[in-house]
Amino acid sequence: MTNKRNWKPQTALVHGGTLRSQFGETSEAMYLTQGYVYETAQAAEARFKGEEPGFIYSRYANPTVDMFEKRMCALEGAEDARATASGMAAVTAALLCSVKAGDHIVAARALFGSCRWVVETLAPRYGIEATLVDGTDIANWEKAVKPNTKLFFLESPTNPTLEVVDIGAVAALANSIGARLVVDNVFATPLQQKPLQLGAHIVVYSATKHIDGQGRCLGGVILSDKKWIDENLHDYFRHTGPSLSPFNAWTLLKGLETLPVRVRQQTESAGRIADFLAEQPQIARVIYPGRADHPQAAIVKKQMSAGSTLICLDVKGGKQAAFALQNALDIVLISNNLGDAKSLITHPATTTHKNLSDEARAELGIGPGTLRLSVGLEDTDDLLEDVAQALKSAK
Repeated sequence: MTNKRNWKPQTALVHGGTLRSQFGETSEAMYLTQGYVYETAQAAEARFKGEEPGFIYSRYANPTVDMFEKRMCALEGAEDARATASGMAAVTAALLCSVKAGDHIVAARALFGSCRWVVETLAPRYGIEATLVDGTDIANWEKAVKPNTKLFFLESPTNPTLEVVDIGAVAALANSIGARLVVDNVFATPLQQKPLQLGAHIVVYSATKHIDGQGRCLGGVILSDKKWIDENLHDYFRHTGPSLSPFNAWTLLKGLETLPVRVRQQTESAGRIADFLAEQPQIARVIYPGRADHPQAAIVKKQMSAGSTLICLDVKGGKQAAFALQNALDIVLISNNLGDAKSLITHPATTTHKNLSDEARAELGIGPGTLRLSVGLEDTDDLLEDVAQALKSAK
């Protein structure tokens, strides 16, 4: 089915990129195949030369995966995409295919633990310099620039403290020095923030999160202009093999169909729960992008169309109190995932960011009482009652 430029996101997420077989199936077909056959040896040669369209090997491309990539392009407003086996595969590929030994990466220090490991530990092993900065101040990005700076990388909102970085300002700086900006947009979702429209050059997602949204499979995707993908990502992707399985691509296609409905409901619930938590004497701090007291509220208003499905909170009494609150919850489950139909809570200092030093966690605002709440699709009143009883029990 041909994509139409005037389709709204809800329509594109149901119909975008659809490729039907001769059987005219309603649901997208799942092509569980590794390879493809050719009618003649000449046809095989022509396809490998790129003279004839078609699929060669599912590590390179697959019809079901292709539908997922095209649907994500329709949603994001990107020219091209490559789907990967996980969100971290997407991040790692996007970064490493963009730089070489002797180049320099500047990244916001507020990153998911594995992303920070790629920047701080993995990249330097291959002769790539890296500098971490407080990303909320554009002056820090400017000071970190070197003659060999080729790439900027950031999350916004960040994991787990929901800091928001001015994507447009960082993109403008990147353009001024001939560098590129990679944005991990997983917390905002492609519905609530459009990094490419704000000036970013490359966008990455862990499709494991909101895009699947139901705890079923892993996946990731990298989106950019066709020229960058052809010249930078294409060969890296083909030869290192971080490809997404057709089954997972099909699952993610099903997730995209309901993404707007899920994210809207989760965001509305998260806003109500954040307001409730902010009034509780046991809570020292609530950070939520939809609230006026968010540290970067002006930037949120400028670049995001809605708040978030995530809430960051600090419980008075440190780790013991945070654990007690988690253990007292009935509906909300303890898990390090996010963006799920089920509400989930995690203690970053002992899970997602446990490998950081105490000093590094303190820099990021992650304390012993910090919790990250991912709001699901349960009834909002039930969730509020659950949080209220847990606070009472843990007092």
